[in-house]
Amino acid sequence: MSHSLTKLWIHLVFSTKDRAPLINTSYSESLFNHIRNKMKEEFNCPVKNINGMEDHVHILFLQDPNHSLASIVKNIKGESSYWINNHNFTKCKFLWQIGYGAFSVSESKLNEIHNYISNQKEHHKKMTFQEEYELFMKKYGLAIINR
Repeated sequence: MSHSLTKLWIHLVFSTKDRAPLINTSYSESLFNHIRNKMKEEFNCPVKNINGMEDHVHILFLQDPNHSLASIVKNIKGESSYWINNHNFTKCKFLWQIGYGAFSVSESKLNEIHNYISNQKEHHKKMTFQEEYELFMKKYGLAIINR
């Protein structure tokens, strides 16, 4: 085969430092649009959906094979925290938690994950982010760290 072909859908989740409730609804849509645009422009990663709560963000995107997941996440988190601080959206310095969760998504589950991300506010009426995190760890067979 003369060309390399990939189609890797990623469900990315990351939180604010110490899971502080810093993502206010007054700027969350601007933040999500900013991240969406940066991912497309700088990493050729189209975002199918992005949403979150006061303390974390979910992004469903198609990963470009020319960029590692680690470099995409590092850049997006660093650049978006700089953007938030530069616009003075928070009274304190905004930082993201160091880690993240990234999970591959099959084509057959895209709509399910898309809807899950869209319905974050309803979902988190029933479950905290910590509970969600632990559920992801169990679902994907990962050890729970940083409780």
